[in-house]
Amino acid sequence: MGKIIFYEDRNFGGRHYECMSDCADLHSIHCNSIRVESGCFMIYENSNYTGNQYYLRRGEYPDFHHWLGVSDSVSSCRLIPKPGSFNMRLYERIEFGGQMMDLVDDCPSVMDRFHTNDIFSCNVTNGNWLFFEHPNYRGRMYLIRPGEYKRFSEWGGRSARVGSIRRIVDY
Repeated sequence: MGKIIFYEDRNFGGRHYECMSDCADLHSIHCNSIRVESGCFMIYENSNYTGNQYYLRRGEYPDFHHWLGVSDSVSSCRLIPKPGSFNMRLYERIEFGGQMMDLVDDCPSVMDRFHTNDIFSCNVTNGNWLFFEHPNYRGRMYLIRPGEYKRFSEWGGRSARVGSIRRIVDY
C-alpha cells in the first residue's frame, strides 16, 4: 500500500490531492510539490500513463525540480508494488526476436554488458524496472512492469535506445 499527496503550491501549500493506488487521470492538476508518505510511485505528465515519467520513492519533493520535472503538470500516477524477485529477458529485435539476454540485477551500461544499446522487446517475469536512455541511470526513464513488451513503443520509448537498467528496490 502506498500514499502520495500532490500539492498545488511549492513547499506543500495550497490545495492538495491524495492518491493510494493507480490513477489514470488526475485531471491535469498543477503540481508544484509532492509528498510520498509510503511506497513508491511513477508519475506521468499525461493521462493514461503517457508522456515524461518520473520515479518517486518515499520522501518530500518541495518543487517539481526536485523530481527533475520539466513542468508542474502531473496527469497520472502508478503505485509500484514490491516484488519478490527480479527477472527480465531482453531481445535485440521486435516481438522477441534475435539474441536473447537475461537480466536479474542492475545494469549501469547496457553497451558494456551486452554489446548493444538497442533493446527492441522484453519479457519481464518478476520485478519492476526502470529503463534509462543513457548509461549510469541518466536521461529519460521508463517504468517496465511484469509483462510482455513486443516493441519499445509499448513501454513508451521513443526509440529502442536503452543505456542502463535499474531494479526498483526502494520501498
